[in-house]
Amino acid sequence: MAELWTLSAAQLHDLFAAGEVTAEAIVEAHLERIQAVDGSVRAFLYVDADGARETARAQDRWTPKERQEHPLSGVPVALKDNIVTRTMPTTAGSKILGRFISPYDATVVDKLHAAGAIVIGKTNLDEFAMGSSTEHSAFGSTFNPWDLTRVPGGSSGGSAAAVAARMVPVALGSDTGGSIRQPASYTGVVGFKPTYGRVSRYGLIAFASSLDQIGPMTRSVGDARRVFEAIQGYDRQDSTSLQSGAWAPEGTSGPWRIGIPKEYFGEGLDPVVRQLVEAHLEGLAQQGHQLVEISLPHSVYAIAAYYLIAPAEASSNLSRYDGVRYGMRASGHDLLSMYETTRDEGFGDEVKRRVLLGTHALSAGYYDQYYLTAQKVRTRIREDFERAFSIVDYIVTPTTPDRAFRLGEKSDDLIRMYLGDIYTVTANLAGIPGISIPLGLGEGLPVGVQWLAPTLADEALLGAVRAVESICQPMPWPEEVQQ
Repeated sequence: MAELWTLSAAQLHDLFAAGEVTAEAIVEAHLERIQAVDGSVRAFLYVDADGARETARAQDRWTPKERQEHPLSGVPVALKDNIVTRTMPTTAGSKILGRFISPYDATVVDKLHAAGAIVIGKTNLDEFAMGSSTEHSAFGSTFNPWDLTRVPGGSSGGSAAAVAARMVPVALGSDTGGSIRQPASYTGVVGFKPTYGRVSRYGLIAFASSLDQIGPMTRSVGDARRVFEAIQGYDRQDSTSLQSGAWAPEGTSGPWRIGIPKEYFGEGLDPVVRQLVEAHLEGLAQQGHQLVEISLPHSVYAIAAYYLIAPAEASSNLSRYDGVRYGMRASGHDLLSMYETTRDEGFGDEVKRRVLLGTHALSAGYYDQYYLTAQKVRTRIREDFERAFSIVDYIVTPTTPDRAFRLGEKSDDLIRMYLGDIYTVTANLAGIPGISIPLGLGEGLPVGVQWLAPTLADEALLGAVRAVESICQPMPWPEEVQQ
């Protein structure tokens, strides 16, 4: 039998359900793997070894029927550390929360437990999910398992790195403008952002409430679907949760009409990324799918709109961190100075930058000029997708314009950093589902391709992408962490 930490979630579940391996053995194998490689990768902020062992021992007492009935039984799962838990600290990568312990579990955590998942720890992220490299965590950077001098992407970089380095088969991330899909591309894993509202946000520490969405990061589309089916569904505790069910576009079984937006293949696209994505499109054509050039004309304004809407919502959401109710509190000679000092010492530079930008965009005299205009652009972007999906079944684009960059390379060029989300933010602005799957290696670094689908067509998208996984290069193990 292969090492347990190399297996997929489906394989681990099947072995456990068949009684061929114990859940405790699975957990111990993954804890040993974390111990062996996380000192180099630094994906985890907290590992709940005792809690994972206790859950595993309890599952080992289950009957064969109970094991089968729980689709994630025996499967270790990591959580991005902006998803609250009662048994582990939740920091959101920020000093201002310190070692905050939530009084409740997020809905997705409850759903994971109900499906039998064994939550093993919390992963690193850009502070409050604000970043594209996981360099903006108050607790240090996470490193890309393919090249430890490079970033894993962000803000779900810890989750991506943990899955890529075989420390866990599954991790949850959150995606506000590409924070699941971009790190998935950089680390060679699958990252799925569901339709906005399909997965409850209750217990997700808010960045931008109209954009945030929780989703799975795995090493196969099949595992991503298994996890999505476990965590999706209406939640009355989330006012944005959808009661609508899945919707399937015509031609679910193929051949499909696949839209290729011309705006996503222009200036700034890395030639190595372009080559691999175009080879993927050629493979789709050879399978009999029809490639249709389309236009998403307002996508050129997406970054500008996103970096007004998201910071505006963040400035409101982060006002609750005042040093009074929870988290760190700095000293001050009066209440106002305590507020100011707490936020100054507790927030990092990127969070401060976005809060200031958002506050300015919402201020009197600028609201109409900035925030309201950005919302109008958002509507146009959504309408672009609606028109496109009236003539195609799916849309395929590069996930990112580049491959993983070196640590610190973009720290002094914020515009260049923000433009790394140029192909992903549109899905968040429109609320549609998107997934990044690995195409293979381009000059030694992973490259991903993004598939987009209409609102609520999550299951159809996962089915379609699983059907075309065969034309992607098999992903090897990252050489940096093969020991």
